[in-house]
Amino acid sequence: MTQSGNAALYFVDRHAQEGRSDKTAFREAAGNRQSLTYGELAESSGRVASALVRAGIMREARAVMLVLDQIEFPEIFWGCLKAGVVAVPLNTLLTEAVYEHILNDSRATCLFVSDELWPVVQKAAESCPTLTNIIVIGSTTPKGTTSYADFTYGCAPIAPIEASDDDTAFWLYSSGSTGQPKGVRHVHASLRATSDSYGAKVLEIAEEDVIFSAAKLFFAYGLGNGMTFPMSVGATAILFDGRPTPESTLGILRQEEPSIFCGVPTLFAACVAALESDGTLDVALRRCISAGEALPEEIGRKWEAMSGVEILDGVGSTEMLHIFLSNAPDDVVYGTSGRAVPGYDLRLLNEEGEEVADGDIGELFVRGASAADGYWNKRDKSRSTFEGEWTRTGDKYERNSDGRYIYCGRTDDMFKVSGIWVSPFEVEQALISHEAVLEAAVVPKRDDDGLEKPKAFIVLKQGGRQDLTGELKAFVKDKVGKWKYPRWVEFVEDLPKTATGKIQRFKLREDT
Repeated sequence: MTQSGNAALYFVDRHAQEGRSDKTAFREAAGNRQSLTYGELAESSGRVASALVRAGIMREARAVMLVLDQIEFPEIFWGCLKAGVVAVPLNTLLTEAVYEHILNDSRATCLFVSDELWPVVQKAAESCPTLTNIIVIGSTTPKGTTSYADFTYGCAPIAPIEASDDDTAFWLYSSGSTGQPKGVRHVHASLRATSDSYGAKVLEIAEEDVIFSAAKLFFAYGLGNGMTFPMSVGATAILFDGRPTPESTLGILRQEEPSIFCGVPTLFAACVAALESDGTLDVALRRCISAGEALPEEIGRKWEAMSGVEILDGVGSTEMLHIFLSNAPDDVVYGTSGRAVPGYDLRLLNEEGEEVADGDIGELFVRGASAADGYWNKRDKSRSTFEGEWTRTGDKYERNSDGRYIYCGRTDDMFKVSGIWVSPFEVEQALISHEAVLEAAVVPKRDDDGLEKPKAFIVLKQGGRQDLTGELKAFVKDKVGKWKYPRWVEFVEDLPKTATGKIQRFKLREDT
């Protein structure tokens, strides 16, 4: 058993041996809910594993988790790993049609679902031919389901099943921003790989830390921030099952007093806008991080001025499980994504597969121990994304002479104006630096001659006036170059985004 690679041994059961049984592992936000110690988690996850075995759910079967950020999430996730069942956490903000696709694509044997989410998945679950158990968490038990309490009742905890480092531990479904989500298969060793690299060497998380991740646990970024990183050192994580609005987020930071806060660029921007009336955030943070999309330089500077804490902007992916390229403590250059996280190698390739020189734009490839084992039932897509030890990210980057990487956009977001590549993100950053602009998205639009030029979609700050078109065009010309300015400016109430905060530019392209 000591040689087993089951990740639950390291992240869960180890803490009892190291004297942390009574340490709080998770607590639900606002002080009105439940908490869970490391000892309680070891026992409750062992009961979940025992219940899975009792229910006849076999090793390598898929257990879909449509579960909010609540203490049952880590119990179920680690219980699945202990039983050798593949945990499949799902985005809690999808539609019934997408849930139907995922349940059938994964051939799920059981479904764990928070009772608040049951209505949106009910029809898909009831029609899924492979589901044998539907377990509902909460105060209601709909017909044809079993309550979480009854599912685990009378089960004695069992020890983690032996597993190799390379056994599949869990799947994460990609965001599916341009199509149906894909099942990304991760092995047991990947969890520790991200903790030993980014968690230890960039985030520098310690046992004394209290961490709050606005990014949810179903998101690869949130899974590391809110679960595996704190559990790697015996720290405490705050769970919040609601929507991370500026008001709720700032309230949690003030009330719960975490030492580490993990956000995404759109949330940081919204919080900055909310704070601009008083200009300060008097909290005891020691570290803030951002990922999911590149952080605009202006937002990073404003947040640091208001909070006194720099933001470590980084880049990760579902396929690599967490951040592999990042700014580092006391070495932040806003407007860049930093350098490779220790343990990862990066390279930029042109369309011919040749490495590009500093200052040129290329597609980013990454190599590291946390790479996924491939996509489920997507052989061609696996072959095009995972090239030997290297993973294709689909992001365009430029590397400067200091070895820092500058984000230019997704491969399918880039376009040329007058024969020169334009980075939508560069134009967006310029627009966001204008005092009236909250958010911006830039996409190509064809003019009367059939040539592509930038078009900007603008979300104004509260009270902003909409007669700024000429001013914004001139502003961008001065900031980033005369050929890059948006020829068209459209003011909108909000921008289409994925549940993880990424702007869905393809939807805006459809409207141009």
